[in-house]
Amino acid sequence: METTALIWSTEYQRHDTGAHPESPERIGALERALTTAGMFGDREVYAPQPAPVEAVTAVHSPAMVEWVRRMSENGGAWVDPDTFVSPDSYDVALLAAGGAMQAVDLVLEGDAQRAFALVRPPGHHAEPNRAMGFCLFNNVAVAARDAIERHGLQRVAIIDWDVHHGNGTQAIFWEDPAVLFVSLHQYPFYPGSGARHERGAGAGEGFTVNVPLPAGSGDDAYRAALSDVVSPAVAAFEPQMIIVSAGFDAHGDDPLAQMRLSTNAFREMARVTHELAKQHCEGRLVLVLEGGYNLTALGESVVAVLEVLDRDNGSSDDDRQGHLASPL
Repeated sequence: METTALIWSTEYQRHDTGAHPESPERIGALERALTTAGMFGDREVYAPQPAPVEAVTAVHSPAMVEWVRRMSENGGAWVDPDTFVSPDSYDVALLAAGGAMQAVDLVLEGDAQRAFALVRPPGHHAEPNRAMGFCLFNNVAVAARDAIERHGLQRVAIIDWDVHHGNGTQAIFWEDPAVLFVSLHQYPFYPGSGARHERGAGAGEGFTVNVPLPAGSGDDAYRAALSDVVSPAVAAFEPQMIIVSAGFDAHGDDPLAQMRLSTNAFREMARVTHELAKQHCEGRLVLVLEGGYNLTALGESVVAVLEVLDRDNGSSDDDRQGHLASPL
């Protein structure tokens, strides 16, 4: 069995949001779930390193990054009604972006076939000039840009299965044909973006693919979206790496949304994504944690994803095509 490398640290708990859904306890819940499932064991677990500031300013304005730094340095404050900066948040946000970069490095440098960066704060709402929606820096965008600029990739696909639309990731790569951004999300819902007609602009037109789903959607709706939209879009793009914004707040037990996914749905989304990576980019797959606010559901769902990714089933191409059509 080929296990999936983890980027992991209790340092992520230093982003202290107090009584907030995106709390330090999310990291504690993951530690308990992974320990109970025996998933630390012989697995390669890497301590994250902070992202260089220039890697963050490759996707965010220097003024925005400096603003987050100064806010932390001055003791912290609310960015908006949803988003808090504590005295340690700037350093931890660099560590979250760095964890996503490190996962990409491990895969592209051949130290791991797959990697999952279990980071916080999440990132996919952070826009080029704005922190918002629990997010300070856009971890996935930093990692994707680094894969292109430092590692020389020409095509990176980002699949976002968080229940909220990844408005920040979309905005960052809106005109960029090197990044395919595909998002499955509840709609209409926070942050208000993610309609089907939002497809990118300029050279990037057609490289943004939104799959808005109504409240109450469950496993069958996601199965159809993966089979009918996500898989064909990724196949046509022929990525050299797939990065997943892996949110778990579409789970039926999550308090912040109205979707109805089972834990098994995340297992199947991971399997489909893994098969797409094996078909189109030699298995190069990175996942980066986004949302998920019911602590039990979060732990169970991450364990389910790792169970799938750890399984090196050696499927044939025919088998893989069958997998893509299988129900959730």
